[in-house]
Amino acid sequence: MSEPQQQQQQAEQAAPPKVSEAEVRARIEAALYSSGRALDADQLARAAGISSKKRAIDEAKAIQSKMKSSMSAIEVVEYPGQRFAMQLKAEYTHVARKFATKPLLSKAALRTLSFIAYFQPISSADLALRRGSQAYDHVKDLEEVGFLAWERKGRSKLYRTTTEFSEYFGLSVDATTLKHQLERRTLILR
Repeated sequence: MSEPQQQQQQAEQAAPPKVSEAEVRARIEAALYSSGRALDADQLARAAGISSKKRAIDEAKAIQSKMKSSMSAIEVVEYPGQRFAMQLKAEYTHVARKFATKPLLSKAALRTLSFIAYFQPISSADLALRRGSQAYDHVKDLEEVGFLAWERKGRSKLYRTTTEFSEYFGLSVDATTLKHQLERRTLILR
């Protein structure tokens, strides 16, 4: 084998394999399906095995369009900052809950979460007073899934919900609007 042929063979081995258009779309679809959260252009491109963020966004929009015309209960939603998430439409969550094998959070943790969402920002002391000492365990679970953020205020912490919480449950990030949405959905247990 000549030296130019050896160099070409080495270059081909070093270069990542070319990914077909169908494979790119399938990989992005798989990433959206499995993530359970919104993914940005960089994450979508990495999942697809491509370097073009623009192409990743275009593919996500194509998936969104295809799903809109072919799926009734599942949708791909675009969030600000060109982030995409595959999710169940809000009107079908009651059906899905009946068949879900393992909930993301316990009912008690969800009650604590709805309490925090409604009364945010809420101090850790006030939360424990109203929800009991088990609220600290719930807070740990809620922080793990990315639904809570906190800031120090003296010796206490103030808890509030995150953008991920709002996106996951299809709620507003604005605290006033969120409160009204929770009241309409009767998610608050007083």
